[in-house]
Amino acid sequence: MAIVDAQSVKNTETAHLKGYDGGKKVSGIKRHIAVDTNGLPHAIHVTAASVTDRAGAIEMAEKNKQNLRSVKKTLVDGGYTGEPFRGAMKDILDAEVEVAKRSELHTFAVIPKRWVVERSLSWLEKCRRLWKNCERLVTSSVGMVQLAFIRILLKRI
Repeated sequence: MAIVDAQSVKNTETAHLKGYDGGKKVSGIKRHIAVDTNGLPHAIHVTAASVTDRAGAIEMAEKNKQNLRSVKKTLVDGGYTGEPFRGAMKDILDAEVEVAKRSELHTFAVIPKRWVVERSLSWLEKCRRLWKNCERLVTSSVGMVQLAFIRILLKRI
């Protein structure tokens, strides 16, 4: 199982890739990650913040088919609903999409299994270099996220 989510991050003025996420009111980039049930990353992709969560996740799946080849089910939040996304994930990964929705009550509740990807994103927030996107190139941004996860994993050994 892969759990997919995205995080919008502000840019500094030196970054080349820029976009505006109207939902989060953030001008910058969007980090898309797919983690396993332990929170370990299997795919990382960076886009402009203006790219939708669904489009970014599809790009991430296409670029990381090899790492995601054993995935049979993808758990996502309500931002990934829709038949086009479900069909694209079926075509690319041959994986079923399960949407974990919040209850209809307007109270806080932890969504089962979704907290794993949220925890992984919060691990990244502990890295000072990743609070803002200071990198000029997208490949550098991806590399910094990978280095952060390597550091986090080495501390846990």
